[in-house]
Amino acid sequence: MIKHRLAALFVVLLQFLCPAWSQPFPNYHAEFVDIEEKGTDLKWWQTGAFYQIYPRSFKDSNGDGVGDLNGIAAQLPYLKEIGITATWLSPIFTSPMADFGYDIANFTEIAPIFGSMADFENLMVVAKKLDIKIILDFVPNHSSDECEWFRRSAAGDPEYKDYYVWHPGHMENGNRRPPSNWISVFRGSAWQWHEGRQEYYLHQFVKKQPDLNYRNPKVREAMNNVLRFWLAKGVSGFRIDAVPHVFEIGPDAHNQYRDEPRNDWNNDPEDYGYLQHIYTVDQPETIDLVYSWRAVLDAFQRENGGEERILMAETYSPIDIVMRYYGNATAEGAQLPFNFLLISEISNSSNAHAYEDTIQKWLQNMPKGRIANWVLGNHDKPRVGSRLGTDRVDMLNMLTSTLPGASVTYQGEELGMTDVWISWKDTVDPSACNTNPKIYEQYSRDPERTPFQWSDAQDAGFSNASKTWLPIALDYKQVNVELERQKPLSHLNVFKQLWQLRRQSRTLQRGETEVKALSDSVLAVKRSLEHESTLLTLINIFDGVETINLQQTFKNLPPQLKVVLVTERSHFKVGDLINSTSLQLQPKDSLILEATSSYYGYATNGEFRLLPVLGVYLWLAQVALYLSSR
Repeated sequence: MIKHRLAALFVVLLQFLCPAWSQPFPNYHAEFVDIEEKGTDLKWWQTGAFYQIYPRSFKDSNGDGVGDLNGIAAQLPYLKEIGITATWLSPIFTSPMADFGYDIANFTEIAPIFGSMADFENLMVVAKKLDIKIILDFVPNHSSDECEWFRRSAAGDPEYKDYYVWHPGHMENGNRRPPSNWISVFRGSAWQWHEGRQEYYLHQFVKKQPDLNYRNPKVREAMNNVLRFWLAKGVSGFRIDAVPHVFEIGPDAHNQYRDEPRNDWNNDPEDYGYLQHIYTVDQPETIDLVYSWRAVLDAFQRENGGEERILMAETYSPIDIVMRYYGNATAEGAQLPFNFLLISEISNSSNAHAYEDTIQKWLQNMPKGRIANWVLGNHDKPRVGSRLGTDRVDMLNMLTSTLPGASVTYQGEELGMTDVWISWKDTVDPSACNTNPKIYEQYSRDPERTPFQWSDAQDAGFSNASKTWLPIALDYKQVNVELERQKPLSHLNVFKQLWQLRRQSRTLQRGETEVKALSDSVLAVKRSLEHESTLLTLINIFDGVETINLQQTFKNLPPQLKVVLVTERSHFKVGDLINSTSLQLQPKDSLILEATSSYYGYATNGEFRLLPVLGVYLWLAQVALYLSSR
């Protein structure tokens, strides 16, 4: 009887003492955690690791110096090894390659340089076995001028006559002039005279890429059928290329196009930046068109079942416009409008406050219930290692893998590959070739497109050709997959550890996010989820040693934190326990910390509290001793 009374007293004392030994621990939740609260699973893409493959440069299987589909299929196990959920392939379709595949002659054929439809179907089989999703590039703005649609349109075929944007132009002093002053992204007039049809056609990119006319319902349905064709082949979605350009303003009542105003800061009339593009990008109809493509994907899923197919939209538009691509109250849009803010707003000199502002800009503008995404690089922008420094590669991969939502990695960024200088003689990018030897480097995208570095063998293990389509980087013997696999804290192995942690951590998948600049140099990301470990990502952006007190910024942290992931720049080791009030970061250091198990979490009166485990154990031991002595 006495023992029962003592046990009851023990329970009462525990309820009384726990609040005194604990501290409030608010239950933070990001908006997208509503998924968990409704008892549903996360969809495959919502925390996905996406990986962009530029097929020409990934792996050459037949020795012609150009990457291909069989090369991709052979190396898909590598993507599985590093934790990739889905891979997006830049265009693989029939093309004269004026813009290396973005000038498509047939939207439902495989370009022979990449292989055959049988090779693509084999790739899909391999991907399915490895549980890696395949995302294709969808290029809706234009076709190639060698496309059958354009040839028939130029010939005046009634069925295709209005598939493209045609206009006779106007006469000025006895000379025929283009319909407007619009400028191509690749320099010069966006209008090209066609001798056969005796009219100009619009091309917002190179002249071999005539713009499709989406004011024609036949064009819209033809492109819908392109989506359906590849969905039937088993792809899991599409990355939509150059979305803002798809619509341009229509002609006025007199069938004339309005000129765009010029920018005072640019004095080169051939340069795209010479004009303010108020009539040729971000037109209202573009958003609705993306919604209609989403409807095609959703209808296919309803009819055929399976996991959700997704749209990823490429747009560098103002943030308010980008957010509209997600959808609205009545229509769904792209699941992932690309977030390029870390590319467009972060520079080598950006401090931690700039990083915080950039991250918050997306999170605070994102509509409720939508999923964030983070993009560090792609085939059109200088590589992270060249843009922000090879000594920041790990910290940036750490940042994007621990922020909420999905992330997109461009091939080679996991290795720390950098841009390669390409001579004018070897330059092939039309963006640069349309300029001259004095200025081509500022326009060229070739430096970030060089072949992937697999090993220190010939051609970096990419090919066995006597010459590759672009030169191999000079540092390939020091930066390659085989070598980095052997170094525990190489860029590659840090990347693999990050995505392993991401897959294992419910906190990283579903948790609340706090982003804080602790100083000009140090950025912290705190991820927390009720009943799960709290994780903190810390990055020291600059070259000074920084000492920080996490308790001053974040509530409810225990006195000690455990190190769970480090880079080679850190003095800490995984498993170390560090003082949360005095933590020293080395120059360009980055690490992930976990709230240790020295506190026991429990719920009471709607609050989550932390109880020192050591105190509980000592008290229980005393009670046990007392009871045993009785």
